[in-house]
Amino acid sequence: MAAPPPAVTSLAELYAAHRMALVRLAVLLVDDVASAEDVVQDAFAALSARPTALRDPRAALAYLRTSVVNGARSALRRRRTARGYRPPHDTGPRPPDDHLLLAEEHREVLAALDRLAPRQREVLVLRYWSDLSEAEIAAACGISRGAVKSTASRALDALERILTTPEEER
Repeated sequence: MAAPPPAVTSLAELYAAHRMALVRLAVLLVDDVASAEDVVQDAFAALSARPTALRDPRAALAYLRTSVVNGARSALRRRRTARGYRPPHDTGPRPPDDHLLLAEEHREVLAALDRLAPRQREVLVLRYWSDLSEAEIAAACGISRGAVKSTASRALDALERILTTPEEER
């Protein structure tokens, strides 16, 4: 049976006593020593901002473990996002006239987006700019998938009305 951890009274002692075990935990979660060390360092930095957590050393260690697990999840999420990024397809230079027309269309669409309700704008931007799925949008906005569908539909209808209404009537 393992001996109980020694009593820790300061952040420096906590760091010296548990840093390596937390790094090993993080390595198992992120599979990269440098990232694991960063995650652990961030956990200790967050703990140093909460001096009341050191009143009970067991609570401080539990806080650090939770912080390491959450930090590892965030690191993996960032990796997955970076790996999933595909740069836009470059079709080569456009003729100057096309660029001017496209720029004007973009300005009109952006101005129309500004006129939408905030949630409608969020859903459209997440769907068509960030290319997120309905489930991802629902999670990001804290709404149901059905709400994402209905909001996107209403937002597209409103956007179409705004863009097809003559400017003097807007």
